[in-house]
Amino acid sequence: QVQLVESGGGLVQAGGSLRVSCAASGRTFSSYTMGWFRQAPGKEREFVAAISWNGVVRNYADSVKGRFTISRDNAKNTVYLQMNSLKPEDTAVYYCATGMTTRSDYWGQGTQVTVSS
Repeated sequence: QVQLVESGGGLVQAGGSLRVSCAASGRTFSSYTMGWFRQAPGKEREFVAAISWNGVVRNYADSVKGRFTISRDNAKNTVYLQMNSLKPEDTAVYYCATGMTTRSDYWGQGTQVTVSS
């Protein structure tokens, strides 16, 4: 069992930056690929970014490449998503999960990110 808790969401103006965090507890965090997803109102949950267990491999959705950076600190059982040059279309609830698909086993409760124009 893995428990995930996101934090760091909020309201930011377009062009601004925000970093969201996901703290994990339970089974060995460092063995999991970790992913970030988001879900906007009326839309399906979509993949944003993922990072391998050792941080070597990172994948991004085309819509966030060059603007978002995923990282992890296994000593702190935490994965981060640094979001720069935010756009109104980035507004969504952001979730972390133990995997890189929407079929991942464990999910956090989500944190709201709102980008104003």
